[in-house]
Amino acid sequence: MTLHELVEEFLLYLSSVRNLSENTVTSYRNDLTQLQEFLTPDINIDSIKKENLMLCVGQLSKKDRAAASINRFVAAVRNMFLYGRKFGHLQINPAAELKTVKLPKKVPNYMTESEAAQLCFQPEKNELLWKNRDECLFLMLYSSGCRISEIQSLCINDFIDDYHSAIVTGKGNKQRRVYFEESSRKAIHEYLEDRQKILESNGITNPTKQFFINQKGQPISINGLRFIITQYSGSNGTKHHVNPHAFRHSFATTLLANGADVRMVQEMLGHSSISTTQRYTHITTEKLIEIYNKAHPHGEK
Repeated sequence: MTLHELVEEFLLYLSSVRNLSENTVTSYRNDLTQLQEFLTPDINIDSIKKENLMLCVGQLSKKDRAAASINRFVAAVRNMFLYGRKFGHLQINPAAELKTVKLPKKVPNYMTESEAAQLCFQPEKNELLWKNRDECLFLMLYSSGCRISEIQSLCINDFIDDYHSAIVTGKGNKQRRVYFEESSRKAIHEYLEDRQKILESNGITNPTKQFFINQKGQPISINGLRFIITQYSGSNGTKHHVNPHAFRHSFATTLLANGADVRMVQEMLGHSSISTTQRYTHITTEKLIEIYNKAHPHGEK
């Protein structure tokens, strides 16, 4: 069996048997395409050695790839060869002892409460695209801590109890309940009125169930949502560019800074490991130290 054949069979297994999301399968495909570029697609998998895979990891390091990207590549390679060994395509798993690289301690990129508020109400002050939709998007992201993919795939029938909450599908197709505060719910109702008008003006009688749409009444893509955020946080907006995940980081740090239990925040974010959530406690600790240094007479010393 060639490497290319193993890759295609493994990707089909992930999508059809494991039922992983399209985004996850695409991520695997991107990493395994890199592996084929390093080793060539036609190489026989029985001839691949651990040393070959280590050289691939070394090549990524030489290209100054982020440690997280390298580790994702390693995980994809490990999982594929584990699959190959399990289903009898390989006698020996060459990736069994393939090591990840050490991750640097990185503080998540987040907005302060005032910065988040400024961005959330930017569409009202500076209508660049579609005011009610864009304000609704920002408030929902900040209120719920959702990933951009979770918000993009949200459907009308996913909402519960007059838009107080919704069921979203996260990584690994795990579902959880997220919540929307008062200003978010108000924005949702205002957007829904606009949404209906857009559908009617475009003559759409069988509309998409997807909650967020574009001005043609069609489901909006993740890239479309990213574009909206870039417009309002870029040179035409706050001039403080943020990526979609900054809303999620800000949600977590705001809760922890105001005394929320870290395990409660873990559940709200849908993290499988508490250690992932604990990254945000470093931010709140740094903030406390900053406040102490400013307020205590000996703090600056």
